[in-house]
Amino acid sequence: MTWHGDDLDLDGYLARIGVDADLRPTPTTLAALHRAHTTSIPFENLEIILGRPISLQLADLQDKLVRRLRGGYCFEHATLFAAVLARLGFRFTALSGRVTLGADGVRPPTHALIVVEFDDGRRFLCDVGFGRGPLEPIELVAGPETDQQGWRHKLSVAPLGSDAEVFHPDQWTLWQRGDVDGEVGWLDRHKFTLNPQYPADWAVGNHFVSTSPRSPFTTRPFVQCFSADVQYVLDGTVWTTTTPDGASSSRQVAIADVPALLAGTFGIDLPDEDATTLVEWMREHG
Repeated sequence: MTWHGDDLDLDGYLARIGVDADLRPTPTTLAALHRAHTTSIPFENLEIILGRPISLQLADLQDKLVRRLRGGYCFEHATLFAAVLARLGFRFTALSGRVTLGADGVRPPTHALIVVEFDDGRRFLCDVGFGRGPLEPIELVAGPETDQQGWRHKLSVAPLGSDAEVFHPDQWTLWQRGDVDGEVGWLDRHKFTLNPQYPADWAVGNHFVSTSPRSPFTTRPFVQCFSADVQYVLDGTVWTTTTPDGASSSRQVAIADVPALLAGTFGIDLPDEDATTLVEWMREHG
């Protein structure tokens, strides 16, 4: 009952992501669910900008991400996906990651991930809440590059540290192929260990990400949607389009046009009152 799979409206979720297939807990089913989730439910932090708390209660997540056709960020996506996995009988471990995006130093554990394990011993990393894929789970094996319709990733693993007096578990790194300082290359996206996490752990990360002035998600709207062909990102008033080959282009968007862009491109149709509040907030903080 840790992830409340029995409380999930499975039919509603499957309708939201457009899946009508065999739901036995197999790698094929996992890949279908992962692909459909990442390409159907956007990444967004708009509730924070609108002055509302981010709830990880399953009922609230189903209302927001499933019934109201909104999106969320990693803790919301991963908590909902964990409930789906639990309901369908997958064996999995929740994890926390440290988003690096090429930065040095130790970053806070502010990203939610899941590893699913099958009876044959194979393990797959599920990252449904980053906003840039991968389209499907990546087998937890260091070295091989995965190419999912042009979106390329790979995993590496190394000891977390070298201090002989301290126990250091292995640390995994997920790499993505894309823009690195203006050129196409490999960027370390986030680092994680296989230390199990529980809803209480994700709740702590969620609180920091949604309330801290040091969080990138409390300072401006940040919205993403992802498909096999393209990724769209709205970062404040900058709208960026990226294709699997790493090519990207950006343009400025007028604040008044943001609600229409959210509806037309990202599939987020805000009520008029929320759209007005968002525009006013952006003008005040811009």
